[in-house]
Amino acid sequence: MTPRTPAAVPLLLVLALALLGSGCSGGVEGTPGATGLRDPYFPGLGNGGYDVTHYGLKLDVDPVAGHLRGTATITARATRHLSAFHLDLAGLHVESASVEGRPAAVNRAGKELTIRPGAAVEDRLREGRTFTTVVRYAGSPQALTDADGVQEGWLPTADGSVALGEPTGSMAWFPGNHHPSDKAAYDIEVTVPEPLTAVSNGELVSRRTVNGRTAFHWRTAEPMATYPATVAVGEFTVRRSRTPDGVRLLTAVDPESEAASEDVLAEIPAVLTWAAERFGPYPFASAGAIVEREEDAAYALETQNRPFFPGPPDTALLVHELAHQWFGDSVTPKSWRDMWLNEGFATYAEWLWAADHDGVPVEESFAEAYEDEANWAFPPAGPPSASDLSAPPVYGRGAMVVHRIRRTMDDDGAFFALVRGWTEKYRHGNASTDDFTAYVEEETGQDLTALWDAWLYGGGRPPVEG
Repeated sequence: MTPRTPAAVPLLLVLALALLGSGCSGGVEGTPGATGLRDPYFPGLGNGGYDVTHYGLKLDVDPVAGHLRGTATITARATRHLSAFHLDLAGLHVESASVEGRPAAVNRAGKELTIRPGAAVEDRLREGRTFTTVVRYAGSPQALTDADGVQEGWLPTADGSVALGEPTGSMAWFPGNHHPSDKAAYDIEVTVPEPLTAVSNGELVSRRTVNGRTAFHWRTAEPMATYPATVAVGEFTVRRSRTPDGVRLLTAVDPESEAASEDVLAEIPAVLTWAAERFGPYPFASAGAIVEREEDAAYALETQNRPFFPGPPDTALLVHELAHQWFGDSVTPKSWRDMWLNEGFATYAEWLWAADHDGVPVEESFAEAYEDEANWAFPPAGPPSASDLSAPPVYGRGAMVVHRIRRTMDDDGAFFALVRGWTEKYRHGNASTDDFTAYVEEETGQDLTALWDAWLYGGGRPPVEG
């Protein structure tokens, strides 16, 4: 090895310090975006410095080989002057990246990609400007294991695969800003071998077959977080119709689940009409369901526009997941600490349906939840860890909070007006627990500190009265 000239060392050091001091990265001015958004349960999830406005995903799926080849075209607006930015991606090999059509350097550390554009595109990375990033990637997408031991991500099914994203699994099949606070529109094109079908969110824009492979192009115009995004590949019986209000319906059902699902899926129009009366207008242009086989996943999920079910659902589960179209998909939590807003309202929708259709008063459902010891393990607004995000208090005690609000109002008309106002105010946006409590107090004109302290934040079981 040739010895380094001693005089060169100080010179290199001076140049490095000068670059750091000027906020440059590879000759590009600005500063790198944050590697995470400091979510209370997933501090490294998501990325700072930009806001995604559109994902264009082109996926070529080989279910037999378990292989995916993808191109992600990500349009975003810089929220600061960027020298570099980050994307979340679990597994999969990144083949190349470009920003504004110019090659960009890619560094990887685990699930974090660092994209470093060249100086030629610096002006497009200034605060307020919109820029487009293209990432080409490939590999065998994997299932990820949640903190509670449940699998999400890219799951193999009996005849294909399904992508389920809550809370972090969407990073298993496309790079992006995988935090619920960053919502965007989507175009998802999935190419699969015949006779398989690829179902995703939104509306089917086109379908074309070339050389035995079919490309299905789905478009979601309304904002969507990454976790309710889905792709289901398999043999499906697909049915299309419309609700009386003109909402397009599409159901995709595995043939083995078809007969047992038929009656409950026929209730979708009635459930949507009933829910719209209580929660406000349905927030999307399309609805429906994806039904796989029971062994294909361990849970249902409120994938936007058409919830996913592992096997034929019952009516209560259908009501729960459709209610999530308002609570979770349209009004999306700002962080995962706010998940009780999704699950508390969806569980309360089950109670309301049971009261209206099964003769079970809401007070009876409340009393049953109150007596269930599992609901008192922790307050709904403060799960102890990520492994507790889907635990009973988030659901059952969350629904009890909603009912306690209703009790304070002494007027059902005013209560449902409150709920409809909430879904209207934050339609297609994000809201936190603080947003919700402030909204309720402003609309009711009441100081509800005692209610929040006892039912939302308190550690013990409060008395039913008082």
